[in-house]
Amino acid sequence: METMSGRAMVVEDEAALASLVASYLERDGFEVTVTGDGADAVALARKVDPDVVVLDLGLPGLDGVEVCRRLRTFSDAYVVMLTARADEVDTLVGLSVGADDYITKPFSPRELSARIQARMRRPRTGFTGEQTPVTRAPDRVFGDLSIDVLGREVWVSGEPVHLTRTEFDLLAALSSAPGTVFSRARLIDTVWGPEWIGDDHLVDVHIGHVRRKLGDDAAQGRYVRTVRGVGYRMGTGR
Repeated sequence: METMSGRAMVVEDEAALASLVASYLERDGFEVTVTGDGADAVALARKVDPDVVVLDLGLPGLDGVEVCRRLRTFSDAYVVMLTARADEVDTLVGLSVGADDYITKPFSPRELSARIQARMRRPRTGFTGEQTPVTRAPDRVFGDLSIDVLGREVWVSGEPVHLTRTEFDLLAALSSAPGTVFSRARLIDTVWGPEWIGDDHLVDVHIGHVRRKLGDDAAQGRYVRTVRGVGYRMGTGR
């Protein structure tokens, strides 16, 4: 594993597991903050501005879903949700509030480390809660949708749209080859990395988020079109 640098937060009320995860992240070069309390995690995140948050779904009090929802109002940190239950409902609930990935307990700390390493090679959006108006010509235009790939900014009809890091990466991948249909497997490799192991339904969840934020839907497919049985491609914007 390559050594990386950055700030990580582990939000886990099981002390032994929190300590184990933290030790792996520290080995990988991260400065780590650990807490077992959801409300404390939100407050700490505002102070330390983490690049990565490893977040337990089943926290007492303020649970992982609510913590993630609040984090997404001010942070674009890469959020990995930990869950003790493998059923799809918990997974989808976590992802619906902006989690980038999930992993089911018990899990291999090496696998968690590999996923984080793969994602951290991609840049952050620098999200501060607001985006500025268009200041330069966008790289890609699809009707009313404008994408500035280098600046990692998106606008619809001139209005800024905030996408999480994962959502932006999906849109950037699709828009890089507008006439190409991307399978779920190809999008997983491109956005999450070839090391990622899990359910490719993850792609569908995040595509749904992208469509909602762009004011699009599967029936219209103005910006993102579903190719049944294959995957997704960019629409024309009409």
